[in-house]
Amino acid sequence: MSHARSEMKDFKALAPDAYDIVAALGQAAAKAGIEKALLELIKLRASQINGCAFCVQFHILQAEGLGIPVDKLNLVVVWRETPLFSSRERAALAWTEALTLLTQGVSDEVYAQARAEFSEQELTYLTSAITSINVWNRFGVAYRWSPPVRANAAGAAA
Repeated sequence: MSHARSEMKDFKALAPDAYDIVAALGQAAAKAGIEKALLELIKLRASQINGCAFCVQFHILQAEGLGIPVDKLNLVVVWRETPLFSSRERAALAWTEALTLLTQGVSDEVYAQARAEFSEQELTYLTSAITSINVWNRFGVAYRWSPPVRANAAGAAA
């Protein structure tokens, strides 16, 4: 069993400017009008890929708070295999995987799928949200942040 090397609150205390920059990048997409539920799905998927226990739990709790059904959250990891996801969600999840797994590149097919569902501006903001969660995941994995419990989930900023 691994133990936390530090916690998110430590990061915020040690580097408040970096914390605020990453948080602002992650919040830009919602401020631009991208659906909050969609953003939680992409943050959950990137966090699953990156193996960030803190962020997986955090975004499950956030998504539940937005009313996303538990069955849908359980199936994000296999989103291609279920009809629960809309074409817009599928495009966002494919874009998330392409940008999280950069060694595979971003295919023209995935880009075309994303552009069919998102305006150029929306896709830019969606990309900023994916970039932000990948940054959070790197901190969470590096420092082994402890996953939040339900009572603490509303207070974090990931």
